[in-house]
Amino acid sequence: MVKLRLKRCGRKQRAVYRIVAIDVRSRREGKDLRKVGFYDPMKNQTYLNVPVILYFLEKGAQPTGTVQSLLKKAEVFKEFPSNQMKFN
Repeated sequence: MVKLRLKRCGRKQRAVYRIVAIDVRSRREGKDLRKVGFYDPMKNQTYLNVPVILYFLEKGAQPTGTVQSLLKKAEVFKEFPSNQMKFN
């Protein structure tokens, strides 16, 4: 199963996160399938590759709680058909 989750990057006390599609059994810094965006909580910046995110969601990828809230804030789910939304 594939999840959309955050992968920590950056230095100490200055975390920056990549949003990646990754296998559930992989660890946080494990090998990802594809990078689909990034999130900088210090500057409150988010970049999302929306077509790739929608592709993974259509294939059954489940976003984690934090990634799901970032996607809702960016209104990504408006482009996703509502009958396919079955998240945790």
